[in-house]
Amino acid sequence: MTNTPANDQLVNNSAEQLTLMEQLKRAELFNGRAAMLGIMIGIVVEGLTGFGIAHQIGLGALVDGYAACRTQFLPFCF
Repeated sequence: MTNTPANDQLVNNSAEQLTLMEQLKRAELFNGRAAMLGIMIGIVVEGLTGFGIAHQIGLGALVDGYAACRTQFLPFCF
């Protein structure tokens, strides 16, 4: 194997790709752990307050509207 600029670029590119893949792996691990923690906190707060996760994040009106639609309290369904 000769030491040409193309080979050096390939080696350098592989090292950069390895670095980027490691960073991506760390970021995805962090995102997954943050999501699991968020769901657990939502479940604990739901158990303590009685409000579901949709109500906690401000989407309770959508859930309530769907429930009203299913029980025929609204003249229309969306």
